[in-house]
Amino acid sequence: MSLLAPRPEPTGATGTVAGAAGAGTAAVPSPRRPPAGTPSPEGPSGGPSPRPATGHRLIGLDLARALAVFGMFAAHVGPDPSVGGPVGAAMELSHGRASALFATLAGLSLALMTGRREPKAGLERRQAMARIVLRAAVLLALAGALAAYGSPVDVILSYYAVYFLLALPFLRLRARALAVAAAVWAVGGPLLSFGARALVGHGTWAEALGSWVPLGPTVGDALLTVLLSGSYPAMTWMPFVLTGLALGRADLTAARLRRRLAVAGPALAVTGYGLSWLIVRAWDGARAAIESGGHVPGGRLGRGAGVWETGFEQSVVPTDTPAWLLVASPHSGTPFEVIGNMGVAVTLIVAALAATDALRRGRRLLAPVLAVGTMSLTAYVGHIVAIRAFGIDRWVQPPLYVVALFAAGATAFAALWSRRFRHGPLEGLLRAATKPARFVR
Repeated sequence: MSLLAPRPEPTGATGTVAGAAGAGTAAVPSPRRPPAGTPSPEGPSGGPSPRPATGHRLIGLDLARALAVFGMFAAHVGPDPSVGGPVGAAMELSHGRASALFATLAGLSLALMTGRREPKAGLERRQAMARIVLRAAVLLALAGALAAYGSPVDVILSYYAVYFLLALPFLRLRARALAVAAAVWAVGGPLLSFGARALVGHGTWAEALGSWVPLGPTVGDALLTVLLSGSYPAMTWMPFVLTGLALGRADLTAARLRRRLAVAGPALAVTGYGLSWLIVRAWDGARAAIESGGHVPGGRLGRGAGVWETGFEQSVVPTDTPAWLLVASPHSGTPFEVIGNMGVAVTLIVAALAATDALRRGRRLLAPVLAVGTMSLTAYVGHIVAIRAFGIDRWVQPPLYVVALFAAGATAFAALWSRRFRHGPLEGLLRAATKPARFVR
């Protein structure tokens, strides 16, 4: 999820966002501010131009967040991809990729909070870092509350808290350095994860760390869970955050950069998924090694040859054979899957930016959907509460209309809430919790 995008405060003659902390948010029109796309003296609001105005808020980021929210609904309450056909294919596309898009947008929001293209320095950077640490603490508290509530899905909030803390040393870097870091981590992270998990595979995580973690085996096990073996382990998910940071440090209003990203995104997706498919399909030895481990249902890979399905969706691949590192199935956490998901995330973000720029005159029609993107934390927590409250987690095969109901409900709530309030319920809580950061010196 992208949890770090506070609502922007338009300032200055150019209409830019103060501090760039969450540039690109938008909401349903309210009496206190003009609706998105309304003409203003700060800049044109007419049709698309070769280069979007630099003062134009990146409303497309809200659309990208909304798409990620709807993809999350499909992954959590939609039919299983095994139903096949167009519905099964659509559900398959949401698995793994919606959460990767959220993580990328979270990294982008971190960049917007800490100076956008020009990293903040001195006191401003220290205060921004304090806000990020406080947000991480709030997310950990929310994760604990959802666990106590009996969340029917794996709660990602505690992992996000770790991502934010791990991202702190990278906040001073510029776009090019961040892009290099993301590329190196995309390949090296999964390999290091595989090796580390193989080394401690003969004992428990707690036994491996309990001897040197100050608070003992329980904390050691928790650390290794969030770093290596959990549902969204940082070792294989940080590349998405770094990719988002790199995007946020770049000039996303520049038409030339958008064209480059429109090529780079699909190229990464094809490289990740395509190479995996070709290698696993052509290399009989790799297929045999994967199929012989007892982890693939039925003992054989299907037509997807490890890209669309392996029957093993556990966030990390088994360590019984290095051949597992060749697959790119959802949540496998391999270099191929990470690179492919990075490509999908970049592509969707660029497409959302282009779509909202092209639809400036009709943006009022998109306002309810954009509102969902401004309160993704509320949507995330709300959908977990709803799944458990209505017992949807006990359904063997939720019908497709459940996804539609969740999307409609989230859109209606966000639209109505945004008419009276500037921030979503939990977004407001997050914002209030970070106010003490201004006392940092």
